[in-house]
Amino acid sequence: MSLINLKNLLGHAKSNKYAVGAFAMTNIDFIEALLESAIEKKSPIILLLAEVHFKYLDIERVAPIIIDRARSANIPVCVSLDHGLNFKTIVKAIRCGFNSVMFDGSKFPLKENISQTKEITRIAHAVDVSVEAELGYVGGESVGEKAPESHTPDKNLFTNVKDAKRFYEETGIDALAVAVGNVHGIYKGEPKLDFELLKELSDTLPIPLVLHGGSGISDDDYKKSIELGICKINYYTGMTMAAVKRMRAYLTENPDVNSYPDIIKTSMLAIMEDVKERLDVFGSTGKCDSSDSLCLSCDDRSCGINIRDNNHSSSGTISYKDLIKTISDKVSNNILNLSNK
Repeated sequence: MSLINLKNLLGHAKSNKYAVGAFAMTNIDFIEALLESAIEKKSPIILLLAEVHFKYLDIERVAPIIIDRARSANIPVCVSLDHGLNFKTIVKAIRCGFNSVMFDGSKFPLKENISQTKEITRIAHAVDVSVEAELGYVGGESVGEKAPESHTPDKNLFTNVKDAKRFYEETGIDALAVAVGNVHGIYKGEPKLDFELLKELSDTLPIPLVLHGGSGISDDDYKKSIELGICKINYYTGMTMAAVKRMRAYLTENPDVNSYPDIIKTSMLAIMEDVKERLDVFGSTGKCDSSDSLCLSCDDRSCGINIRDNNHSSSGTISYKDLIKTISDKVSNNILNLSNK
């Protein structure tokens, strides 16, 4: 099964009223745990590597492993950079073979966010890489050894509908991460999403919407968000908390254990259980069944899926080395063309 870019994957999700789970990875073990979960559930999946997590995983070293494993899975997989904070990181992810990038320019004024996102979108689209951006400010934190402080969303930083329309029209992005009461990491109190704002954004924008800070939101609110246009849900804190909880229990019950691989294995099992539950709630379970038409970008239909949608891109077999050379050449040419204008 070949990789699928975010635009095609979320286009199918938007048309069929479900959301694709996007799960962040912070070590190599996550790759297999996440893919095995999605394969068992016959669900598409998005594998995320955030710039803030580069201290755990070097993108240039791990990219060949992620992409090789993703290409061998019999489900559609999107490999995406999450919260890229600058042009250099975005280009590095594209050159590493990621088929989706998320540029987070939410800290900039609207005009600067538009300007930088527009340039990144032109570069990425030249090599069929999808672009997600963020407007408004989600906030929160999910990095570090200790549990991060809980956060309450700031309504003054929610996504503005008028700005969102302008942002989409001027940048040409493929998906937009919105701030509607969601935060990264741990919520202070019960999450209260602004569903009226979400509906207005969905009615105004033709592109799929993305919900960051998925951990802690109730199943009912997930489902309502999906009904109102959310097509991608980013999820990390919940599964790592499940892993740590399981690991603590395992070490308590087995105080004499000294096998590191078994400790890691038990934590990964907790992650898999949590991820499979999320896939059920997001509505993506079973979308890779043989009766579905999800695999828009796959020419190798050895998995048995019958493609009925003609709007798909060819994806013939190519070695990782050749893939990176092709992308690098195109990115370099596109940057040169931009600089000459």
